[in-house]
Amino acid sequence: MQKDKNTVIGMILLAILFFAYFYFSNQQNAAIQAKDKHDKDSLQMVMQARMKLQDTSALNKEFLKRDTADKLSAAGDFTTAALGTEQLMTVENEVLKVTFSNKGGRVKQVELKNYKSSLDKNPIVLGGNADNKISYLINTGNNSSNEISNLYFPQPTVEKNADGSQAVNFTIAAKGGQSLTHQYVIKPNSYLIDWNINMIGADKLLSNGNLNFLWHWTTTQNEKSNLYERQMSNICFSEDNQFDYISSHKDHTFEKSAQWLSVVQQFFNTTLIAKNSFAGGNVKWERSTEKDTTHTLAVTDASLQIKVPVTASATIPMQLYYGPNDYRILQKLDNGMDNIINLGRDVYSFVRPVNKYVIMPVFGFFAKLIGNLGWAILLLTLFIRLFTAPLMYGSYLSGAKMKALRPELDILKKKHGEDQQAFAMDQMKIFREAGVNPLGGCIPALLQIPIFFALYSFFNSNISLRGQSFLWSHDLTSYDVIAQLPFSIPFGFGDHISLFTITAVLTSFAISLYNMGNTPTQDNPAMKYMPYIFPFMMMFFFNRLPSALTWYYTVSNSVTLLLQFVIQTYIIDHDKILAKMKETRTKPKAKSKWQERYAQVMETQKKVESMKNKGGK
Repeated sequence: MQKDKNTVIGMILLAILFFAYFYFSNQQNAAIQAKDKHDKDSLQMVMQARMKLQDTSALNKEFLKRDTADKLSAAGDFTTAALGTEQLMTVENEVLKVTFSNKGGRVKQVELKNYKSSLDKNPIVLGGNADNKISYLINTGNNSSNEISNLYFPQPTVEKNADGSQAVNFTIAAKGGQSLTHQYVIKPNSYLIDWNINMIGADKLLSNGNLNFLWHWTTTQNEKSNLYERQMSNICFSEDNQFDYISSHKDHTFEKSAQWLSVVQQFFNTTLIAKNSFAGGNVKWERSTEKDTTHTLAVTDASLQIKVPVTASATIPMQLYYGPNDYRILQKLDNGMDNIINLGRDVYSFVRPVNKYVIMPVFGFFAKLIGNLGWAILLLTLFIRLFTAPLMYGSYLSGAKMKALRPELDILKKKHGEDQQAFAMDQMKIFREAGVNPLGGCIPALLQIPIFFALYSFFNSNISLRGQSFLWSHDLTSYDVIAQLPFSIPFGFGDHISLFTITAVLTSFAISLYNMGNTPTQDNPAMKYMPYIFPFMMMFFFNRLPSALTWYYTVSNSVTLLLQFVIQTYIIDHDKILAKMKETRTKPKAKSKWQERYAQVMETQKKVESMKNKGGK
């Protein structure tokens, strides 16, 4: 019995061992099969990837082959210029660093050595965008044409002339004997580059003697405010030797000959000049939207034609200007480009002579005298206030008369109560008897308007103020910032607070309060709250203006307030004014036609109001 028991146990153990052996064997075989499958799949994936790479390489080769064929076909007789690698070369003078490209034999970009970007403090670069180009079309064969910007010129030659200028010459030749030379002459201390296009076989290179320029240009931000710089940017040109510009309109067609076309930013411009004029063409200009968060200001596309005599050889004299919107520099060019400087245009064109013959010379004198441009603005403000002092005195005298009449008008107001029409008629009677002009005190405010527009244009366009710091402002051509907000306030306020704006608003508010104290009591809500409404509106409008302008406004308001106080307190004799007004009242006076009409209107309104009151009863 014991033997049978041991046999059963042995059989069970043996069965367990067999099951364990078969289980582990199966697991091991499954793992080996899985590894084999993984290896095969990996090998297959590698093979497929190689096949794809081979296919892509084949496609790329086919694409490159077709692209090369297209380039060679478009190049026509200029096959040696069809293919190549872009190579750059720089030539400098005292103010420019010009980078040339052999692709198109063109100016690729220009660095202005004396001007820094307000964004990164690196030198200003004009034309640095890869898509920017000034090109033109030529006939490269019997049935082919191409843009010159697509052709590769050999490395240029550089010549130094006796006058200190440098000449850069790019030349390409065709199989048929035609050739093209781009000669660039860079003169010492000049932002103007002479560009002479010399053609041999011009009758074959051009169709009907027409040279068609294609200009694509993207301007990018250089100043602190992208929005404000976009607003100051525009397209300027000379058509029939008359200056014009595009601001709100997006395109223009030249119906008459054009002398130059300029892509203008707030303080810099790039200009294409045809010495023999453009025969015609058009320009399209698109300003970036206000929601655009990139540094792009605007994009320009222009097509301009030059009529070239159909001869075997021809020279087309051109010029390129890359530089600042400096009035003195542009005026020396003697081609009307000084009009690029916005000293007053359109409805504000009447302030241009004021800027040109008064503001600019006086400010230039003070700038040389004192050096610091912030204090020069203060001296300019004092000069303007001195110049307008006679008119101001008359207005202050009128204000003093109004103040002398105030007690009498207050009694009159209590007498009439709610009857505003009766009060107005008696008030006009008192003014007439006393010889007072109630609008005389408005002269200072009205006089400020043309002066403000003149200085608004001047400070926005004066490049000498750019980058100049004063007190807490780091740049007089931009707003100062004493606090940066984590959000943007709408209606033009922005995401910052300007201290010069606050001082301008507070001084304006003080003037309003002072004037209100010298005028009769007003029940008209609009008149009552005007001292508060106007400065509040100014806050939104001024907060993005150049600190030079808000500093001027602060000084001007302070001077106005001081003059009003001194004149009315120490210079004007109020007793004499009262005696003079009493004397005037005793004299017989004839009503003017305007006074008669006004009295008739007021009498009619009074009767109508009286009838309404009776009808209501």
